[in-house]
Amino acid sequence: MKKILMFLFVCFLFVGCKKDKVDATNPKAFQSSINDMASSLTTLQQVKFNEALYILKTFGVDADGDLNEIKALGKLINGMKVPGILALADQVAQKNGIEWTSTGPPSLGEMNIFGNEDAKETDPNDISANGLSIEVQPVATDNVLGAQSLQIIPRLVDNSGNNIKFEGAALETVLEVFSGGNKVLTSKNLMLDNNFKGFNLRFASLPAQKIIDGTIDITVSVKTTKKTYKMSKIGVEVNPKALLMPAGNPEDNPANLDPNDTSQLPVESMDPNEAAGTTAATTPQKPNADPKSSVSKFLNNLGSQNLRGAYEVSDNPNWGSYENFSNPTSGFGAVKNVSVKNITTNSTSANSASVNATYEVTDKEGRTTALLVTFGLKNVNGEWKISSYKIN
Repeated sequence: MKKILMFLFVCFLFVGCKKDKVDATNPKAFQSSINDMASSLTTLQQVKFNEALYILKTFGVDADGDLNEIKALGKLINGMKVPGILALADQVAQKNGIEWTSTGPPSLGEMNIFGNEDAKETDPNDISANGLSIEVQPVATDNVLGAQSLQIIPRLVDNSGNNIKFEGAALETVLEVFSGGNKVLTSKNLMLDNNFKGFNLRFASLPAQKIIDGTIDITVSVKTTKKTYKMSKIGVEVNPKALLMPAGNPEDNPANLDPNDTSQLPVESMDPNEAAGTTAATTPQKPNADPKSSVSKFLNNLGSQNLRGAYEVSDNPNWGSYENFSNPTSGFGAVKNVSVKNITTNSTSANSASVNATYEVTDKEGRTTALLVTFGLKNVNGEWKISSYKIN
């Protein structure tokens, strides 16, 4: 009887020592706590738990190499219980556009974050291919600003270049963007089958100051069980108008005008008498306000969709009539919101001025574009009117 009681007591201690939350104090404790947490789940729950850990290790942390990813994952989920881990994995999957949910059926095969198991006959990630192809095409094209993104679609192909058919996989797919030999951006996703939608590379995510000669080099790698396939596209052109412009100090942009050199002012913003080196017969009324106040008024009206108010601050022949100005396709009618970052006066004379503005424009389809614009202004009866508009 005593032996039975002692056995039950030891079993109780064993069960009581099982951990129900992550202990990442060291690698051994981390793996042990994960195993303890998984052992209390049903078979289906264990599969989804392992999938969630894989999602977090692959997309939830920023580290290179399996060991560093596991260390970073431990710090991320230390002290968390199973429900919290599943909820966090749902957030990471949604943020990265991955078709996975913690409540859905198993979809990623057998996941093991602590090491790769030997490939099995049923391993969905054990895919044989001859290589990788990449299709790159501009998308989200605006009639005024041009293409806003690139759609980058990788495909696993056979030795004839034909797409390979597979499904139910979870192939880690990495996009790397370089310019001038320097890495500019990295993004990850999961290729579940060969109908993978690929990556949508928004030009607004690429810092303009890091793009050399207006081109980027794109490299995509796809990791199967036994091999990693890689392919690159070199010299892909970008739309300079849609790149992420430096915030805070537009004067750092070499495209800006020299405030001491009025010869560089846009033609529309210069007084004809000044351009000819002559003196006007009559002295124009001197504007009372700073020219950047007119630019601020223009952008505020544009952001509040008061197009009539924005148009009245301008006297730009290139914009034509109000109907052209407010056109939703070729004019400013598609603007939904404007977020101004910085406005700086470059130069001012009695009749002309130059102002730089850094701001973000969101159109009615929800697309946001960062812009650095040089506004030329002229004195019209004592008021500063926008006479030219140049996207740098």
